[in-house]
Amino acid sequence: MPRIADRFRGFLPVVVDVETGGFNAQTDALLEIAACIIRMDDFGRLFVGDTISVHVDPFDGANIDPKSLEITGIRLDSPLRLAVPEKEALDRVSQPVRKEIRATGCQRAILVGHNSFFDLSFVNAAIARTDFKRSPFHPFSSFDTATLAGLAFGQTVLSRAVQCAGLDWNEAEAHSAVYDTEKTAALFCTIVNRWKILTGM
Repeated sequence: MPRIADRFRGFLPVVVDVETGGFNAQTDALLEIAACIIRMDDFGRLFVGDTISVHVDPFDGANIDPKSLEITGIRLDSPLRLAVPEKEALDRVSQPVRKEIRATGCQRAILVGHNSFFDLSFVNAAIARTDFKRSPFHPFSSFDTATLAGLAFGQTVLSRAVQCAGLDWNEAEAHSAVYDTEKTAALFCTIVNRWKILTGM
């Protein structure tokens, strides 16, 4: 039976999207994290697994650009956010990922993201700020779906790449961490599964 641990050299792909208060991971707030675990079926095909999401309290002194809030639609004063401190947010995301790593025989998780350096930089900055000790993610390696989609479909913008892959896209739901994560996860699975068909790998 195919194992996901054998497909990516012991790495478990986990798609992550963050919503933030800006572009600088050192100074700008981390406001939301969503993570989607990738799984493999009995035929070696990838599919989208569970999604974990958490709203995050800005760290003390964090910069929040109002333009970023306009794009994401995040209302910091909304009682429905139920935001938690960064360390708790990291723990909530990491626990199910570590459980999946153990269940699949993987060694650690690898972050998959659309422009993955951005997401990984914010995750790593939060890890450093909170002295978080048990991150399941590789600290510097990642899979970038912008690059993969550029190769597979000639598109690097997420919405266009998703549609070129034959998947649905709803612009009204875009820029929420959960929606973008799940669409990125579907895009990643589509590209890898098509590569399997083409190569038999």
